[in-house]
Amino acid sequence: MTLQFTKAAWDHPPTAVGYKRLVRRRAVGLLSLVLPLAFTLACLWFDFMRQGALLFIMSTIGFITWVPWAAIAYWRRHRVAAVLQAYPWCELPCLHPARATGSPATIAIPFREDFSPTYRIIPFPIALAERENDHPDRIWFAGDPRFGGVVSPVGGHYPVRVVPDKVPAEGWSGGDDGLALRVGLVRRSGKGTRT
Repeated sequence: MTLQFTKAAWDHPPTAVGYKRLVRRRAVGLLSLVLPLAFTLACLWFDFMRQGALLFIMSTIGFITWVPWAAIAYWRRHRVAAVLQAYPWCELPCLHPARATGSPATIAIPFREDFSPTYRIIPFPIALAERENDHPDRIWFAGDPRFGGVVSPVGGHYPVRVVPDKVPAEGWSGGDDGLALRVGLVRRSGKGTRT
């Protein structure tokens, strides 16, 4: 049984609060990667505290590859908000299949008996079954099942973006393509977005 709420997911107060926490987490993550790099460049440019610059260069070298991911995650927060403002929450059963690496990066949601896609949590895998979740076998989903959307533990307090793990060779059919295009779940070419 699918419990579908009649209003947009954004109208649920814990969802709006959870989205603000998501924005804060992503901003802190991006700043924690960019500020050491900026401090290093300032030290080298102004010939000030060369020892400090050396220390920050060493730490920055290890994390410089994460800066683009953090920037993309911060920028794509708008897509999460657009999905939450356009689609209602649906409470559905879910499975948390483990990957070969042990990563909790996927969620399987059976929408119908013949349609049970697996979604990847992007951009950073999160174990949603462990996030303040009293019902690990249930999930709230907002979006288009063909192209992904946003999921949260029951209650809507921890929204994260999901995309299909594998798209069938014949593609997807059904659903509201206009709404999915408007909120950024699908491109004009008909392919789902992956970020």
